[in-house]
Amino acid sequence: MAVEARIRELGSRHQSLERMIQEEASRPASDAMKLKELKRKKLKLKEEIEALGAQAH
Repeated sequence: MAVEARIRELGSRHQSLERMIQEEASRPASDAMKLKELKRKKLKLKEEIEALGAQAH
């Protein structure tokens, strides 16, 4: 159960990062470095979610 809860938590953070990326990208003067960092964090979360999902099954 703890793994599933962690996956849900990471999924929530992943969605939050996606919203932040969309907001930053839609700004007229978006910060390319900030976008790159947000995308890197999102990818890291995705990888962690996938790894935990593989452990859970």
